[in-house]
Amino acid sequence: MKLTVWTYEGPPHVGAMRVATGMKGLHYVLHAPQGDTYADLLFTMIERRNHRPPVTYTTFQARDLGADTAYLFKDACRQAYERFKPEALIVGASCTAELIQDDPGGLAETMGLPVPVIALDLPSYSRKENFGTDETFYQLVRALAKPMERTARPTANIIGPTGLGFRHRDDVEELTGLLSEMGVDVNVVAPMGATPTDLTRLGAAHFNVLLYPEHAETAARYMEKELGQPFTKTVPIGVNATREFLAEVGEITGLDPKVDESRLRQPWWSKSVDSTYLTGKRVFVFGDATHVKASVRIAREEMGFEVVGLGCYNREFARDIRALGKAIGVPALISDDYLEVEKAIEDASPEMILGTQMERHIGKRLGIPCAVISAPVHVQDFPARYSPQVGFEGANVIFDTWIHPLVMGLEEHLLAMFREDFEFHDEAGPSHHGGHAPSPEETAHTGGQPPAPRDIEEPKSDNLGSDVMVWLADAEKELKKIPFFVRGKAKRNTEKYAAEKGMTQISKDTLYEAKAHYAR
Repeated sequence: MKLTVWTYEGPPHVGAMRVATGMKGLHYVLHAPQGDTYADLLFTMIERRNHRPPVTYTTFQARDLGADTAYLFKDACRQAYERFKPEALIVGASCTAELIQDDPGGLAETMGLPVPVIALDLPSYSRKENFGTDETFYQLVRALAKPMERTARPTANIIGPTGLGFRHRDDVEELTGLLSEMGVDVNVVAPMGATPTDLTRLGAAHFNVLLYPEHAETAARYMEKELGQPFTKTVPIGVNATREFLAEVGEITGLDPKVDESRLRQPWWSKSVDSTYLTGKRVFVFGDATHVKASVRIAREEMGFEVVGLGCYNREFARDIRALGKAIGVPALISDDYLEVEKAIEDASPEMILGTQMERHIGKRLGIPCAVISAPVHVQDFPARYSPQVGFEGANVIFDTWIHPLVMGLEEHLLAMFREDFEFHDEAGPSHHGGHAPSPEETAHTGGQPPAPRDIEEPKSDNLGSDVMVWLADAEKELKKIPFFVRGKAKRNTEKYAAEKGMTQISKDTLYEAKAHYAR
């Protein structure tokens, strides 16, 4: 196993936790040692969930390994049923418990519990978290969903949202509204919010909306084959994708795909005077495959950005992302190593990153603005406000989320440009508080006239220079005048030029010589 500071995906049993935590009336009995009992931390802290995840652990310790650990699992199963009275149980082993081969599924079947018990076979050392969500939901659907008569009105199941998902709660609400405007009712939303009993009614819907392929594509294909339900192929993230999704639903149901677009402001705002200076901005896109594909399309077609790098961390979708990269002429990075991702971002020198929580940290280190588009995310990306990604309101939210980091970066650059001005220098207070006004003591010595502007001491270096190369004061001052979004590249090129020339110090002249050299 590879030890790392950050990880994009946990082991597959974390995916099973996400399904169980999103559902109601389902309980997960996990054969696991003491160190694997971190579900509470994941869901109650990061997602700010108001109840504990429905997970019971066997919590065996090192001293238990010298005896039969199977009885620990049976006891945990029995106690979980008696305490929580779930409609169904899922059972499995964590990555560590997998090594002792106790077969939780077989043990649970011999207990004769009066509820369905679904065994999970999640290979911890070859697959990861998103596989765990997909496989767990598939096994639940396979065990509980049966063919049945369709509803009288056109209905759809929304499948894919889970616990700990990026904006899943709000996406479901927005999508339910879009379908309702078309005359399509929602039969079941699953896994999130569903009970095992709800899963038995999946077959009543006319079709399935596959909202997040990472978590439900296997189940969607199973229901297409066994229940005769087609599923949508377009994920409605972005204006164009939402319109295509509605047209796809119209083809399946025969209904008019036109819905109210009066709330949609993104197309006009992205064409407005305030946004045109952002056209052509270079962006690097990285995250889960679904959100990367959607974001690349939005960036290119709806925002006027140039995509200079893209990739995903879930290898199950590597073929799709490589095909997308080939189509737009950008090599795709398929990696779950954040250091490799950081190197690719640094080499591409984008003006903005669209990524995960990990890329947010990478952006801070490199001085590049970042907007989060995908899990894994931290607590700030589970907002109390309504903030979907899908549909027309989702397009508005995405516009704000992406534009604000660039606008704030531009403001910082303008403040840096005018830092010598008497109103904006570091010693001046906020102008709207009168912080730049002379004090009574100062005016007393000048006959009531404002004093002459003071010489402002050049701020100390903000570590723009390299540890190897010595940047002289005039060069550092000139480097600060370069816009923030290309400053890093200018710095690296100058140091490379100086090293090739055998220099150990960089002056203002060296900076301009390097600029001329790389401009040839």
